[in-house]
This record gives sequence, C-alpha cells and structure tokens, in this order.
Amino acid sequence: MSTEANNRKYNKNETVEILITDMSNEGEGIGKADGFTVFVKNAVIGDLVRVKLMKIKKNYGYGRIEEVLKPSADRIEAPCLVSEKCGGCQIQNMNYAAQLNFKEKKVVDSLVRIGGFDEGKLRSIMEPVIGMEEPYRYRGKSQFPFGVDKEGNPVAGFYAGHTHSIISNSDCLIGVSENQEILNVILEHIRRNHISIYDEKTGKGLVRHVLIRKGFATGEIMVCLVLNVAYKGQDREYIKKQTELCKLLSAITGVSSISISHNTANTNVIMGNTITNIWGNDVIHDVIRLDPDSEGISFAISPLSFYQVNPVQVEKLYGVAVEYAGLTGNEAVWDLYCGIGTISLCMAKKASMVYGVEIIDKAIEDARSNAERNRISNVRFFMGKAEEVLPDFYNDNKGTPGQSTEDGRMTSPDVIVVDPPRKGCEIECLETMVRMDPARIVYVSCNPATLARDLAYLTANGYEVRRFRAVDMFPHSVHVETVCLLARKVPV
Repeated sequence: MSTEANNRKYNKNETVEILITDMSNEGEGIGKADGFTVFVKNAVIGDLVRVKLMKIKKNYGYGRIEEVLKPSADRIEAPCLVSEKCGGCQIQNMNYAAQLNFKEKKVVDSLVRIGGFDEGKLRSIMEPVIGMEEPYRYRGKSQFPFGVDKEGNPVAGFYAGHTHSIISNSDCLIGVSENQEILNVILEHIRRNHISIYDEKTGKGLVRHVLIRKGFATGEIMVCLVLNVAYKGQDREYIKKQTELCKLLSAITGVSSISISHNTANTNVIMGNTITNIWGNDVIHDVIRLDPDSEGISFAISPLSFYQVNPVQVEKLYGVAVEYAGLTGNEAVWDLYCGIGTISLCMAKKASMVYGVEIIDKAIEDARSNAERNRISNVRFFMGKAEEVLPDFYNDNKGTPGQSTEDGRMTSPDVIVVDPPRKGCEIECLETMVRMDPARIVYVSCNPATLARDLAYLTANGYEVRRFRAVDMFPHSVHVETVCLLARKVPV
C-alpha cells in the first residue's frame, strides 16, 4: 500500500486494499488508503481487505468488503446466515473476547473524548468487563416486523441496517428458541386466512409487528400482536375472531399470555398505548436473584413494561449496582428512573428505605404491585419528575439537604441511583442530584456518550468517579451497559 501524502482523490465504486486498524463506536472497521479514511462494515481490526468504495465524503468514505485478503486473528465465521444484512448483530464475526475488549475500549474512549477524563486514571479504577458464558439465546424480549417478499408472501424478521427493508429470519440466534415456532405459526395463519400485512407507506394492512417476551426463571412466554386496528375494548365478536390463532399459539410450550396492541398511528413507534388481552394472563413473570441461594424478587411484566432484555446478565448488572451503593442497612436510597421497580426492589433488600421516581404512571402502578407481591415494605414510589419530587420531599422534612433534623434524620439521600434511557439524564435531574448532595451516586448507563457527558457535569460539581465497570448485556451488538460509582470529592 502506498504511503504518499493525503492528496489522492478517490471515486465512488473504486476498489482499494486497506488494513483495518481501528473500529468505530458503531462497529465499522476503520482503515486508510493513502491517508484517506474508510469505514467498512463487517470488518475486524487486523483484517486486510479489498473494498469497493460506496460513498465518498470530503475527508472519508464508506466501503463494502469485496474480499478478505488476510483475515484478522480475531475474525470468526458468523453463525447467523443473515448477520451481514441484518442491522442487529454488528460484530458477530468477531470472537467474543475481542468483542469484550472493543466494548471496554468504547466506554473508555467516550469518557476521554467526550467527558474529558484522564485515560490513565480511568484505567486505574476500571474493573474487568462482565461477559456471558453463553452469548447466544439471551434475549428475553424480541420484536419482529412483518412484511411481504417479492412474491407477495408474508415474512417476519428484522430491518436491514439503516433501512426499513425486512430481512426474513424466523430464528434469530440471540433470541429464545421458541421465537421460531411462534413466528411460523403466525405466518402460516396469515397465509391461510389471507390476512393483510401493514404497509407503512400507505398506512393500510392489518399485521404490523409481534412482540415476544419470555421469563427465563419461569418459562412463561407472552405473545403480543401489534395490529393496525382501533381499540375494540372487550367486544366479544372482535375477540372471537382470534380464537383460531389463540388455539395454535397456546399449544406452544410456555405460552401463557396472548394479547393485541392497537396501533393505527402512521409512525415508526412499534407499540400502541392500548392492549387487549385475548387469551391467558395479561402479564408474565420473571425472577431476579442477586443471591443464587435466595428466592429472588418476582416481577410482573406486561407488553408495555420496561424490563432488561437479557435476564441472565441483568442479575450481574444490578449486582454491581447494589455493590457500588455500599449499603449497610441504614441508608435512604433514591432510584430516579425506577420503571417497574427492578433496581429499587433489589436495593431495598439491603437499604433502610428506598424511594423510586418515574414519570410513567403505569410503570409506577407496576412497581407498587411488584413491591406488594414480594412483600417488600421499605419502598415508596412516586410518579413525577425527580427535580420536583425530591426537593418537595425533603422540604416537607423541614431541613436543609445534607444536614440532620432535630430527631437525627438525614434530610438528603445517602445514595442516588439513576438508570436513564439512551439520551441520559435531563439537566434538571443532574442539578437536583447535586443539590440533594448524596454521599454516593450510582449511575447505570446504556450509552457511553451520554454517560460521559453526565459524568463531566457531576465531577465538575463536587463528585469524583471512584469505580466503573462495563457489563455486556448485548453480545454481538455494539451496545454496552456501564455501572459507575461517584462519591463526594474529598476536600484537599
């Protein structure tokens, strides 16, 4: 390969040979041709590849592998036959140890580049990434869109990366094995009864998606069809029409809940806000055991519930969060994005009192039900915004945050836990956390970029990162969860 100065101009459809020397956060291989940077999907660090340039920008381009001339030592053959087309598993052709290294590096790079942290200091407090012993069949929740192939036959699968073109696949290797039988039953039912498939361009057609959830601890399976039909409530004639499909699905081992999600909106949002249960229970259950010898905590999961998709790793993720909280049984803990109470109830086992805050009323209802089901009494759940609930609560105690009342009760939290969505914490939430002045903050993140941004704010306002650890919740994808412990800075 030439090493001349970066003045070579490349054109679309031109072929070049490059050595992959790095990877982007999205899992694309990165190499240079005469100094011109090329991003290559499905390439692995160490690959020597012949690439066809598909898109040219001013200072970089995107290429497609024509041939792997010399494979990386970390390259493996992806077991999934559609992995290169599907947008779900971006790094399945990389061995698992290399995947874990990539994810650790992704977290550190984000904290350095976006958060401004010192890499040497970070690596001195970083703990080893937690991977899976068996990184397949781990997803307890899968959502499959329906479409039609070129012959007009109904298909189900996944969208190709950055498109809405469906790659037909009824047996995703990271999903549970029951998915294939369920999808085949539904597809055959659609074919036999000439049921229409939703067309997002016209807004016409009936069947849009199917949501399948499984409780790993219980074996209970939920099937929720997303249909382009208005809410019918408990209309008997409407439900009667689903009898045949219910009979077929309920014969599959584990299926205990069948429902319909009503979604007539012409958007890319998968689930509608209204659910009609048409067979069995309206929820399934799963159990989180942080201690293998305990009976664990049981959770009821509805079609709209947020519950981590990897039940095996969630025990490890929450185990790290509880460890970082440093609970002795005397602490007041606030969980500011509590959802259905998963982290709150795990913390309650070792805290004096736990308070959960969530803006979604149905989630709070589920959280309270989960606490009652597990006979956990040292929890309270509030619906609202953290920046409103926390100050109101502590002002009611007639004290100043960080100080004690006359009866010796602290007027601020000992520990605050946050597990926000990908966009990270709202600035108002971060400001409230700092104002409440907890001794420790445990931040659980699914997005290293927004984690870095939020940690930069917290460390600029009186806190320091003491420990952090990546947890691989999504093997073969580029996504990674991180748990961070922050504590008040020690005065110098």
